[in-house]
Amino acid sequence: MEVAMKSWELDNDVKLVDPTRDALYNYSPAHQKKLNEEKPWRQNPHHFQHVRISAVALIKMVMHARSGGSIEVMGLMQGYVDGDTFVVTDAFGLPVEGTETRVNAQDDANEYMIEYLRLSREQGGREENVVGWYHSHPGYGCWLSGIDVGTQQLQQNFNEPFAAVVIDPDRTISAGRVEIGAFRTFPESYKPAESSESGSRDGAAGSGTSVPMAKAADFGAHASKYYSLEVSHFKSTLDTSLLELLWNKYWVQTLSQSPLFTNRDYGNKQVMDLGSKIREATGMLQRNARGGNMFSQSGKAVDAELEKMAKESQAVIGKEVQGLVATEVKAKIFNGLGGGPPAPASALAG
Repeated sequence: MEVAMKSWELDNDVKLVDPTRDALYNYSPAHQKKLNEEKPWRQNPHHFQHVRISAVALIKMVMHARSGGSIEVMGLMQGYVDGDTFVVTDAFGLPVEGTETRVNAQDDANEYMIEYLRLSREQGGREENVVGWYHSHPGYGCWLSGIDVGTQQLQQNFNEPFAAVVIDPDRTISAGRVEIGAFRTFPESYKPAESSESGSRDGAAGSGTSVPMAKAADFGAHASKYYSLEVSHFKSTLDTSLLELLWNKYWVQTLSQSPLFTNRDYGNKQVMDLGSKIREATGMLQRNARGGNMFSQSGKAVDAELEKMAKESQAVIGKEVQGLVATEVKAKIFNGLGGGPPAPASALAG
C-alpha cells in the first residue's frame, strides 16, 4: 500500500513541503492585496510562469475529470499568487452542463461558487480566493480550444490573476501519471514573436501532441493566443495524512485494476482514429503519386504525417504492452502468495 502511494507521488513528482512550516499554506491577505494593487502581470504578458498544485487538489481535479467520462467537466481552483507562480491549495467542481466538445459555466455555477467560498470562510475553511479554472479534455490532450481561449480571456479581463488548467483523464489512466497542462492567454493587442522567444511556450498547443481527427481543425488554430505554464505538485503534512487515508481505503482497487480494462474505450478510440488517419494519408499519397507530386512540398507534408502516425502507433502499442506486462506480473505475484494453488471450495466450506 505504502509502495503504491510512493509510486504515485514519484510518477507525478509530488514534493513534500517543509513539515515544520508548511509555508505554501501560509496565506497572507495583505500580500495578496498589495499584488492586486501593483498588478505586475499587466506589464509583462509572460509574467506568470509556474503553477504549483497541492496533491489533494490534484486528486480532486483528476477524480472530477474522470467522473465525467466522455463529457467535459469544469471546476475552480483556490489559492494565491507568489511572484510569477500560482499556488493552488484546493479545488472544487462546478455544477455545469458539458458536452463531448465543450463546457460552459452558467449563472447557477456563479451562484454555487459564491456560496461555496462564503461557507468555506464561515466554517473556518480556506480564506484563499479563486485563482483559476480547470476542465477536462477526455482523450484529446491538454491544450486550449477556441472556446477555452475566449473563456480564459474573459476571466483575465475581469478576475485577474487567473489561470487555466486542462486535465485529460483518459490519458492519465493510460499513462499512469496525470496528463495536465496550465495556460495563460495574451492580451488581444499582443502579438507573440514568431521566433522561439520563449521556447515551446508560445504556440502552446504543444509539439508532438496527438489529437483525434475530430479535434485537428481546432488544435493549434489558437495557439498564438496563449502560452503554457510549468506545472509542479507539492504536499503538506495534512496532505500526507489525507493521502494515507485514501490509500488505506482504495489500495486493493489500485493494485488489482488494469488500464487495459478500465480504459479500454479510450484504447479502442485511439486505434479507430489511427485507422482513419492512415486511410486519409494513404489517399493523399496516392493522389500525389498520380499527379507526380511525390517530391513536392505536398509530398513532404504527407511523409511528415506518416512519420507522426508511426510514432503514435508505437506509443499505443507501447502502452498496451505495458498493461499486459503489468497484468502478468500481478498475476504471478498474487497467485503465488500462500505457497501453492488456492484451496478448493469444499475445503474452505468445511
